Amino acid sequence: MTSKKQLKARIRARMAKTGESYTTARNHVLGRSETHADAGWRFAGGRHPSSAAITAVLVNQGADVREPLVFLAGGGIGAGYILWEFKHDDSRHVTLGFRNQWQYHDRWMAKTLARLGVPYEEHRTAGARGASERLAAELDAGRPCVILPDRYHLGYWQLPAAFDGHGGGPVVAYRRDEGGVWLDDRGQAPIRVPRERLDAARARVPSYKNVMHVLGEAKLDEATLAGAAREGLRDCAAHLSATSDSFSLPAWRKWSRLMADTRNAKAWPKVFADGRGLADALLSVWEGAEPAGMDGGNLRELFADALDEAVPLLGEPELAGLAERFREIHALWHGLAEAALPAEVPEFARVRELTVAIKESVMGEGSAGADEAAENGRLLWQARAAANESLAATDTAALFADLGTRLGAIHAAETAAVARLSELVR
Repeated sequence: MTSKKQLKARIRARMAKTGESYTTARNHVLGRSETHADAGWRFAGGRHPSSAAITAVLVNQGADVREPLVFLAGGGIGAGYILWEFKHDDSRHVTLGFRNQWQYHDRWMAKTLARLGVPYEEHRTAGARGASERLAAELDAGRPCVILPDRYHLGYWQLPAAFDGHGGGPVVAYRRDEGGVWLDDRGQAPIRVPRERLDAARARVPSYKNVMHVLGEAKLDEATLAGAAREGLRDCAAHLSATSDSFSLPAWRKWSRLMADTRNAKAWPKVFADGRGLADALLSVWEGAEPAGMDGGNLRELFADALDEAVPLLGEPELAGLAERFREIHALWHGLAEAALPAEVPEFARVRELTVAIKESVMGEGSAGADEAAENGRLLWQARAAANESLAATDTAALFADLGTRLGAIHAAETAAVARLSELVR
């Protein structure tokens, strides 16, 4: 029988090599899926924080629904690109938006739950004490809550202080004791966060300070799911057909051009002329595009699964062919991520290895893996600093040209696929 240590090593190796999510890599290694529970709460796993949080609550209500359909109800995939330059630690970070309305948590939650016919209450409490007491009251009443804490303050992702206030994804708070709250963050094990730390994490980001969604009982019959799928598909097609080069498909074209431009202040040849922070930026591309990252990756494969689920609901067999096209597009994103952070470079291989080790600890062991995750976190940030130092003198012309070409191909492929989707849902 495979020992727990051997299983962890094999899952981590697969994640680092393929970029797969923890759940996918684990299922491949085990040859089966498994579910775990804590004090009556069933861990449903998940691939994207937002859709996984809703799915977890619905599954624990007894609803027969899977994450791909919840993701589709919210409008499916999106597009977005921002290159951040931080003076406080001289770092560069790329934010990629792959979910519909990725920049608006509350709006996405509201429309997703409305389409699924799930009643809910949204709460915002100005003070940390009031917010903490409200959460405690809901949990004591047996009502799990979707909250949106800052990942740095949560602690278990092992982020340095430079990430204070960068935000994070939704998690489900499902029970508490006098000193802490148990969270479900898409994994298979409980994560206990001290109450004071969670209060600080929930209050950290002003735009969604102390936001909390409490979901009521859902009645997900076939007609409701079909309607949610149809509205989600139309939303996706309309959203990605928009002209915005920040929050729709033209963002990929803009990013592609910025890989070669030498005049724009945000062009990569100009930003990275001195090589500073290049490894950080390339890692954030890998983390953002691959499911092994904290946010679920490019989500094109999740969308493809959603299209497959929509086929029988909507009686649209042509959606199956479109699903295969989006799986091909997922592979294009994987190719981009591999080109940005190739495992053949020893410094990058080490960074990838430590990055997925932390995620595997969080997903597979929860709080029980905290000590190992903390040690891997210490090593990761040392490895990242070393990689930034080693890449400072790298000739980036060929790398940037390759990434720009790949982005151009992705933009063309997604534009054609969305045009076809628009025809099908017209």
